[in-house]
Amino acid sequence: MKAVAAAIAAFVVAGSFAVRAQQPQAPARAARDRAPIDITGYWVAYVTENWRYRMVTPAKGEYRRIPSSRAALPIINAWDPAADERAGEQCKSYGAGNIMSVPGRLHITWQDADTLKIETDAGLQTRLLEFAPKNSATAGAAARSWQGQSTATWEPAAGGGGSLRVATRNLRPGYLRKNGVPYSEQTTITENFDVAPLASNGMLLLVNTVVEDPIYLNAPYVISPHFKKEPDGSKWDPTPCSASW
Repeated sequence: MKAVAAAIAAFVVAGSFAVRAQQPQAPARAARDRAPIDITGYWVAYVTENWRYRMVTPAKGEYRRIPSSRAALPIINAWDPAADERAGEQCKSYGAGNIMSVPGRLHITWQDADTLKIETDAGLQTRLLEFAPKNSATAGAAARSWQGQSTATWEPAAGGGGSLRVATRNLRPGYLRKNGVPYSEQTTITENFDVAPLASNGMLLLVNTVVEDPIYLNAPYVISPHFKKEPDGSKWDPTPCSASW
């Protein structure tokens, strides 16, 4: 009798597993529905660091605070904004390696349920942050661009909230600073986006950025541009790339 009871129990357990296996799985929730923070809206640069290098074009040859390698020095010393303009390379300082440090505004929206879109009025750039990136074969075949290819993931915090982590690669060579301090096509960029309240009832977008380049940097270049939220897009001011100002 014990053997019969055991066999019946095993049959029941196996049957329950089979039923569960046949039940349809709930579809994975889209990134938009899983967002622990909201970074959408209009934001304006809140310049709290490197003011002298961001608000005014630094002098030729000035690369302090950037760990540039010896290989970068000839490019730094040869910087010629007029030559960049003639070559159609006036957007070199508006690539993903520097665009978040360019004074101006951001407009962040959801392009679709798994893709955040960041538009900049400075340089008319568009970044797409993909939570469901294309397969590696397709990604590797894509042409290099100023904004490269960005893969995004949510990083929930233990106590609630969280942050957005973005990894960017497949870049065209560009500038880390308006005056020609270079980064190469082998550059990778890691960013963490967070939000924080302001004492004046406003909101800040904090973007901790780490730029790594085995060619033109001796060490990671770390910056933390901030943005203050605006109520609407009434101050949005689209301006094309310029090699100098």
